[in-house]
Amino acid sequence: MPESDNNINIGKIGEDLACKFLIKKKYKILFRNYREKFDEIDIIAKSFNETLVFIEVKTLKENLSGLIPEDNLTKDKFKKISRACRLFANSHKELAGDRGWRIDLLTVIICGAKDYAISHYENITL
Repeated sequence: MPESDNNINIGKIGEDLACKFLIKKKYKILFRNYREKFDEIDIIAKSFNETLVFIEVKTLKENLSGLIPEDNLTKDKFKKISRACRLFANSHKELAGDRGWRIDLLTVIICGAKDYAISHYENITL
């Protein structure tokens, strides 16, 4: 399997695990892989308290190189995500409601066939 195909599969697995994690935390998933012009938002959800939440998911297979998924969220990537979130929120004001919106980062480290670790960072800024 080519490396890019493998990365796409790992990303999809990470997003699937992220959705399951969020649902267990009483989030309602509204959209996945939402495209806004040239940008993409991995997951758009409503939190348990009705806040509109945009979730960026970063996934890595466990390795010994010392890299962590958080390393893959660069300032430029965050700027693109923020732009897409603002566009979405401005064109879907009814979803933001009184609670407004925020951007979260959810990282997934895949440690084996059925073992993984998830970290959830709420209301991130760079």
